[in-house]
Amino acid sequence: MQVIRTLTELRRRLQDEASIALVPTMGNLHAGHVSLVELARVRASCVVATIFVNRLQFEPGGDFERYPRSLENDLAMLEKAGTHVVFVPEEAEMYPAPQEVMVMPPKIATSLEGEHRLGHFQGVTTVVTKLFNAVRPHIAVFGKKDYQQLQVILALEKQLNFGIRIIPAETVREADGLAMSSRNGYLSAKERVEAVRLNRNLTRVKEAIQAGSVDFAALERAAMDDLSKAGWRVDYVAVRERSTFGLASPASNELVVLGAAWIGKTRLIDNLEIFP
Repeated sequence: MQVIRTLTELRRRLQDEASIALVPTMGNLHAGHVSLVELARVRASCVVATIFVNRLQFEPGGDFERYPRSLENDLAMLEKAGTHVVFVPEEAEMYPAPQEVMVMPPKIATSLEGEHRLGHFQGVTTVVTKLFNAVRPHIAVFGKKDYQQLQVILALEKQLNFGIRIIPAETVREADGLAMSSRNGYLSAKERVEAVRLNRNLTRVKEAIQAGSVDFAALERAAMDDLSKAGWRVDYVAVRERSTFGLASPASNELVVLGAAWIGKTRLIDNLEIFP
C-alpha cells in the first residue's frame, strides 16, 4: 500500500491504472469503511482511499476541531483491507487558496440535513468534485448511512457528466442495530446504551408502513415524541421518496425513513429503506 500526500504524486501514480475505485473518507475508520474498500476491490484493480477532514462541510459551530483523527490506525486498517493507494493531503494541498469556486448542491440538498447543517452539502459537493478530478476514478463507493449525501453525490455525478459509476454500500451496524459512525466514539457508556433508540424508532416506522399504514405524519410524530421523552433533542424523523427527497406518497414503492437527533453532545443520523 502506498501513502501519497500530494496531488502531483497521486496523478503520477494513477496515470497508467486501467480500473480505479475511489473510497472517500474523513478517517477515524471503522468496519463500515472497511466494507466500502472490500466492495471497491471486487470492482476495480486499483483501490484508492482518501483521508481528509474537510473543513468546508462542517457547519458553523460544528465539530471540525474535535473530529476524531486516528491516522496510524486508519492506515493499518486500510492496508489489511487490501487498499492500494491512500491519499492523505494536508489542507493546503486541497485548498491552496481560499475556495471561492464552490459547487452548488442540487435541490434535494435543501431539506433535512440541509436545513440543520447550513453549508454542509456545498462543502461536500465541492470536495468530492476535487477528489473526482484528482483521482479520476471509474467507480466511487459511498455508504447508505449518509443517505441524503448519497443522493446528492448521485445527482452531482449525473449533472456534471463525470462518467463515474457510483456504488451505494449498505450500512454496517453494531450487534444491537446502531449504525457504525466515527462520531459514536463521542458517546458515554450510558449514551451508547441509549443510542440504539433512534434505530428502533425508525424500525417501528418502517414496519408500520410495510404493514399498510399510510399516516406517515403520525408515525413521524410518534417517533420524535419517543425520542424527546427519553431526553433526545430531535432534528427530524421523516419519511421521504428515496431519489427525490420529496414528501412521500402512500402509493410509492420507493420510500426511506430518516432520522437525526442529539443524545447529549453527539448528533446521530440513521435511515432505513422501506419496501411496502
